[in-house]
Amino acid sequence: MMKIFLIGFMGCGKSTLGKKLAVKLGYDFVDLDHQIEKNIGTVIGTYFAEHGEAAFRKLESETLKTFDYPANAVIATGGGTPVFFDNMDWMNANGLTLYIEMSPAALAKRLENGKEKRPLLRDLHDDALIEFIENRLTERDVFYKRAALIMPGVDLNADAMRAVILSRQ
Repeated sequence: MMKIFLIGFMGCGKSTLGKKLAVKLGYDFVDLDHQIEKNIGTVIGTYFAEHGEAAFRKLESETLKTFDYPANAVIATGGGTPVFFDNMDWMNANGLTLYIEMSPAALAKRLENGKEKRPLLRDLHDDALIEFIENRLTERDVFYKRAALIMPGVDLNADAMRAVILSRQ
């Protein structure tokens, strides 16, 4: 039985790579954000706007820790999940954590197109977007770097992830 928690900043590829990795390993895929949306009956952006970040982070932590995960699963977490409460400790104690690391510039390039779906980024452009990412990464890196595995996200693929994970077993 193995749970693999993918962590990293929004846009690093947790969901996209997670789905592919799950297929390669023959595991189930769980997207924590999608599970939260299913539970609350609305999109996270709307919940965030109506209830605030603190309420969302509490809900996120509860969902992370109480979800009935399949025996073998790849779990894509939200970008902020590792930062709040004891979520990072919990993930490290309950599975294998893998940080998909990317530079602020690479993340900004990926995030530029889907900003309207991300409440924290909606009104940021170019340098302001990169500055926002740099600031958030500075805050979050101390948590992200506690992952059991750290892999560079640029050009990362599911086969490379699978090989590193299997080499640890």
